[in-house]
Amino acid sequence: MVQDIAPHRFDNSFADLLPTGTDIVFVTDGQRMLARISEDGQLSFPDYRDFAVKPEVTRYLFKLDDRRWFAALDAEIQPECPGYEWLHAGKLRGAMPPEYAFAGVTAMQLVRWYRANVYCGHCGNKLVPDGKERMLRCPSCGNMVYPKISPCVIVGITDGDKILLTKYARSRYTHYALVAGFCEIGESFEETVRREVREEVGLEVDNIRYWGSQPWSFSDTLLAGFYCDVKGDPTPRLNDGELREATWFSRDEIPVQDDGVSLTRALIAAFQRGN
Repeated sequence: MVQDIAPHRFDNSFADLLPTGTDIVFVTDGQRMLARISEDGQLSFPDYRDFAVKPEVTRYLFKLDDRRWFAALDAEIQPECPGYEWLHAGKLRGAMPPEYAFAGVTAMQLVRWYRANVYCGHCGNKLVPDGKERMLRCPSCGNMVYPKISPCVIVGITDGDKILLTKYARSRYTHYALVAGFCEIGESFEETVRREVREEVGLEVDNIRYWGSQPWSFSDTLLAGFYCDVKGDPTPRLNDGELREATWFSRDEIPVQDDGVSLTRALIAAFQRGN
């Protein structure tokens, strides 16, 4: 999956630092990032030497192996970086090397959070970065704001040797996927599984079992993957307009392969292998 970058090390420990030398400076306009994909498909990002940016308008993000990553937070920065171009985040899905793809989407998630939280939502005063942890603090009322992470479930619904695959009704993603949804206030993961399955495909399920998790920085989510068994009538009923298709596939009929990126594909592949 996208976060599986071993033996490389991702260290998101907070530090109050300024960039120097070969530190990477991540630049984004909100939808795109300044990067380069070489002819052989290798992804890279500009470093501090590549363009003139004042250190005080950057924010330390994390360390990948022994290299530090910073973000240029000033949305007006339009650096001159020969050889680099503006790439949409989707270009990083499956890009090589995988550790740079993971770092790029994680950096974009953090920059989105910083830019969305300039002013205090309680009193309206300007927030300031905390010097001890990754948090924004209001010096007026003491409000504390932490990075946004939304919990979400991915659900492999099974009926013996079959799994239910779905397609979204209103999405640019047109491949088969699994039932998924965000956790609501007051819900456990298991309760979210039951509700989302009932809402999206009109089925009841039991024997809910956790399989694995994934940070998904493309949408600021933390995904929790589950399998469950259909209970009663297995006929899917598309209720809320979110899906345009829900079809049962046996293991040897599954039309998608593991892409090594998403928890959805990993769940489907594990079921296909009989794990």
